[in-house]
Amino acid sequence: MGAHVLAVGEALVDVVRRPDGSTAEHPGGSLANVALTLGRLGREVRLATWLGRDGRGATVRTWLDESHVALADGSDGAERTSVAQATLDAAGSATYEFDLDWRVPDGAAADADTLAVHTGSIAAVLEPGAADVLRLVEAARATSTVTYDPNARPVLMGTADRTRPRVEELVGLADVVKVSDEDLAWLAPEVAPLDVARSWVHDLGASVVVVTFGGAGSTAVARSGEVTVGSRKVDVVDTVGAGDSFMGALLDGLWAADLLGAARRDALRAVDLGTLERLLARCAAVAAVTVSRAGANPPWARELAATTADDHRHHHHAETQDTDTRTEEVR
Repeated sequence: MGAHVLAVGEALVDVVRRPDGSTAEHPGGSLANVALTLGRLGREVRLATWLGRDGRGATVRTWLDESHVALADGSDGAERTSVAQATLDAAGSATYEFDLDWRVPDGAAADADTLAVHTGSIAAVLEPGAADVLRLVEAARATSTVTYDPNARPVLMGTADRTRPRVEELVGLADVVKVSDEDLAWLAPEVAPLDVARSWVHDLGASVVVVTFGGAGSTAVARSGEVTVGSRKVDVVDTVGAGDSFMGALLDGLWAADLLGAARRDALRAVDLGTLERLLARCAAVAAVTVSRAGANPPWARELAATTADDHRHHHHAETQDTDTRTEEVR
């Protein structure tokens, strides 16, 4: 494999329970969803995960393979494939229960072609794998950009006081962090989300911290300043995988901007606000497609290109309409 992103973390099966009592099984897992997004956007990506050689594992492997995600050697060494029970409320938001085993496969490591290593969520805090994740990330900094999404799962992670030291340790190793306002409300309930993000940049050393606010958009905090971009207006089917697809799009955008790899660390640290604004707009477009359909189903590059083209046409049409409206008002 040539230049690629290595994602390290859970792939599993989501058993989704809907408000009407129906259930459905979908392949998922935070890190698998990020890898899937990258694969669909045309990027080389390798996933180091922990699957069983069972029916559910075969389902996950097929799902990943169809989106051009390669598995790191040894990723099928689990006794059984992990399961997350996702219960959806009327608004489509999910709460989770887990039956999960997590280890880092022996074939997981960054190499000279690894532009970025991404981790987070359950894999970064659940032992015995979490200690290996930390070691892998520490070693990867020599060759790769490190990106991290805490993606908190309190039901698995215990208390915020217990989890916060590990989160802050990983933030301190990361170049780029993506975190939701809900995660920050759990980790630091007394502190405004953007104040936490600023401390992660200025005190813990991250180059960029992106805070997502669901339907209210996202804000990037960097050494050069801060920029906010609104979310796309869409009919939400459910929010499963939305944050993960946003993260995948962020990695894709950083790659397109030539900001990945240890040799680009200084450039990333000095990233300008215009570049960050373009990155967040693309992330918003990807996440909007994901929430507009059931499950973690991010867009392919061709779908995103079509969506962007439609936006340009709509924008041009709206400008023309505005002119007509003003003319009408003047009359």
